[in-house]
Amino acid sequence: MKEGKIKVKNITLYYGKKMALNSVSMDILSKQVTALIGPSGCGKSTFLRSLNRMNDLIPGVRITGEILIDDFNIYDKQVDVVNLRKKIGMVFQKSNPFAKSIFENVAYGPKINGIRDHKQLKEIVETSLKRAAIWDEVKDRLHDSALGLSGGQQQRLCIARTLAVNPEIILMDEPASALDPISTSKIEELIFHLKELYTIIIVTHNMQQAARVSDYTGFFYIGELIEFGKTKKIFTNPEKKQTEDYITGRFG
Repeated sequence: MKEGKIKVKNITLYYGKKMALNSVSMDILSKQVTALIGPSGCGKSTFLRSLNRMNDLIPGVRITGEILIDDFNIYDKQVDVVNLRKKIGMVFQKSNPFAKSIFENVAYGPKINGIRDHKQLKEIVETSLKRAAIWDEVKDRLHDSALGLSGGQQQRLCIARTLAVNPEIILMDEPASALDPISTSKIEELIFHLKELYTIIIVTHNMQQAARVSDYTGFFYIGELIEFGKTKKIFTNPEKKQTEDYITGRFG
């Protein structure tokens, strides 16, 4: 049995007076893929960003409840948010490579964390690009600009950049929504392999994608977690009628 990596207890979040999350609780298991589904504006991305305290950057946000990672509350006053975000990598919907070389994109995080030895940086860059399944495509052009890569390659480069700082958890906010079907299938295949090493939480609008890549699925609707469980059960035999209606396309 895989242990709980993240325990979410009654997370309620307000943007000013607007409640965006209402008493959300779930246990996210280690080295599994957890998908978050639901219509636009239902709180999925807000919830994802609460897992690495990205919502802290938005004025007027209030949050109550607890999020425990390895039994430590990440909203504790003593938490070093910079260290927290090293442990929890994030991949965004739109690939956002820096206007630097492919090598420098991946080496950026380790350098900020104090690694200066070129041999060590080379090893980290190579390992990260291999784990992100893009090494063979870029190994002969590491000093070319990352902006010359295709959209799908840029997204895998951003995943490699996330891996380079050795996170334990990877958050993905619709990582394939801007990509063509071939690039999307590469990202999905990559997610499947990465879960051997990392705990992955993915927000996706694409229900077929959630069904393909995830072990567990949470269905959000208007800020509430309606149902959470094993993906197969959520998609074939959900307990709540709302979940069934959404999955069968009756609403949303």
